[in-house]
Amino acid sequence: MSAARTQADAPRRSTPAPSKTGAVVKLFGHCSACNLHAVCLPAGLSASADQRLDHAITAHRRLKHGQVLYRAGDRFENIYAVRGGFFKTTVLSEDGREQVTGFQMAGDLLGFDGLSTDHHTSDAVALDLSEVCVIPYAGLQQALRDSEELQCHFCKLLGTEIVRDQEVMLLLGTMSADERVAAFLLNLSHRLVARGYSPAEFQLRMTRKDIGSYLGLKLETVSRTFSRLHELALVDAERRHIRILDSHGLTGIVGHHAPVLRRHAKAGIALQDGPQAPAVAR
Repeated sequence: MSAARTQADAPRRSTPAPSKTGAVVKLFGHCSACNLHAVCLPAGLSASADQRLDHAITAHRRLKHGQVLYRAGDRFENIYAVRGGFFKTTVLSEDGREQVTGFQMAGDLLGFDGLSTDHHTSDAVALDLSEVCVIPYAGLQQALRDSEELQCHFCKLLGTEIVRDQEVMLLLGTMSADERVAAFLLNLSHRLVARGYSPAEFQLRMTRKDIGSYLGLKLETVSRTFSRLHELALVDAERRHIRILDSHGLTGIVGHHAPVLRRHAKAGIALQDGPQAPAVAR
């Protein structure tokens, strides 16, 4: 059996969530003992730095599909480390249309949008049964003051966010529809394999409409592009189940953009050197 798993292999469980923002659960264990430690944090982090993070993280929050972690306008109080599941972040345009600005999975951080104004500027919505670690910003600030290691790590994380924004600008500014969808699938594949999943077979947690919003394409264009990739024997797409049949062919479609996108995809995982953990909460 292959060591890489598909997302469909991941067990799914029902967790009561009495509110629209999810259920807050008591924190058990420590950050240093978490099975996602290698995803969230760099290898070789000292025991003292781990302890400071243990004190900063106060709880876990579990959300069902469609539940909101925070909304635009909410007061900024916490940073959230995605422990499992999948999220999308969205903003509203002036005419009231929803624009998807990103997709986050295990090991990613949410909430940085609130740093500049002390209020969130986007919505973060669970696309699956999901769980986050709640890190109050006041506690995180104290941990960063006490640890130069953590300061360096979080500066690199902020740098990674900038790199991802640059990737989106590249997608929207210079690529055709075929190039955008091919680049999106390759990027998602790279991110999943870094978390222990198969690079060639996975389940999309987002809708075609969400993908179109993120890539700046109409729903019909996204659907036609998936059909075209299927006709070219590059991708087999059955509803949300994706099989990449020819990754080299997809890379060929992306063309001269491919090296840049690979660097950007790796930027999100370059801070981890140890074994990778799966992208679902246990």
